[in-house]
Amino acid sequence: MPVTLELHGAVAKITLDRPEALNALNLDALRELRAHLVEVRDRREVRTAIITGSGDRAFCVGADLKSTRDSSASYAEALFLEHEAAADAGLYIRLMDLTDLDLRKPLIAAVNGHCLGGGLELALQCSLRIASRNASFGLPEAVVGSIPAVSGLHRLLRAVPSAHAMQMALTGQRVDASHASVIGLVSEVVSTQQELTERAFALAERIAAAAPLAVQALESLSTQTAHLSDRDAQRLTELYWGVLRDTEDRVEGRAAFAEKRPPQYLGR
Repeated sequence: MPVTLELHGAVAKITLDRPEALNALNLDALRELRAHLVEVRDRREVRTAIITGSGDRAFCVGADLKSTRDSSASYAEALFLEHEAAADAGLYIRLMDLTDLDLRKPLIAAVNGHCLGGGLELALQCSLRIASRNASFGLPEAVVGSIPAVSGLHRLLRAVPSAHAMQMALTGQRVDASHASVIGLVSEVVSTQQELTERAFALAERIAAAAPLAVQALESLSTQTAHLSDRDAQRLTELYWGVLRDTEDRVEGRAAFAEKRPPQYLGR
């Protein structure tokens, strides 16, 4: 199995498991990754997921160019096909974009080793990114005559200051974990892979302990308000606040605070 799923209570761990190929994503791996993410989305007891890579050499180095198949179909023919058919017709990048899955649960990228090209584009689609000391990040596409095809530049420009994003994209140069932390590409750096796993689970369990509907509202707002004016963002935020106001979880949260006890959230 090129991608594995483990369930640990309310936390799922998804592992890209092709260490011999630096966890590059072929079509089988992309389809398994998407299937696991759909399971995470649809299982109410799962509240967050960690994505990481097998081994200590790479998180993911993007699409597996050795096995992503060529096609006799033209780009125009593939463009108007649905995701699966488009991927079979050579437009495999369609499967690397996760927006169509409508995920509202936080994903944590636990980055060990190289995180390059489509691997960085995958990590940029996660809510949080943490890294081990040996991690490196880059978008090398321009060096080989292409561009990041899964909105990599767009997402990188949202994640870090534009000067850093453009330098990475235009030069194709990698940045190490320390520099990634300085520019805000990752929120934390730990020394070893074991510490990376432990910290990822600690963050995931902290998120899982929060009110599920509130977490999903925050996930939705993080994407839906990015392009809005302050006034429009406030209106949408008020709407979500109003939706949550009378939920059982909000009543429980206020009661637990007053009674100085841990809340017991049910997601309703």
